[in-house]
Amino acid sequence: MQRFERLVYRLMVAAGLLSIVVPVISSAAEPEEPIYGRQLMTQQERRDYREQMRSAKSWEEREQLRREHHERMRERARAKGAALPDPPPAHGSGVAPGANSPGGSGPGPRPGPR
Repeated sequence: MQRFERLVYRLMVAAGLLSIVVPVISSAAEPEEPIYGRQLMTQQERRDYREQMRSAKSWEEREQLRREHHERMRERARAKGAALPDPPPAHGSGVAPGANSPGGSGPGPRPGPR
């Protein structure tokens, strides 16, 4: 019985360590989303912008930050005589992410005939 208890203990320790390590590794491995006008920004400005986007409380708040950022980058490009694409890159269809997908934040499945 002691062997079984030691095995259970080791498995619990391993599971605890994995629960700490895996999220850290996966978040570090995620590629950063491209930033409109990034070539006109300092590294610190890019970090600050990403942090603002991460800390936004809602999809609407992120969209507002994105629109304001696009306008600032267009103005900066104009001032420097640099070229940026006129319309900002499309970021979805205007529908909140997951609104129409299973498990998303949409209204859910419609009841069908029973």
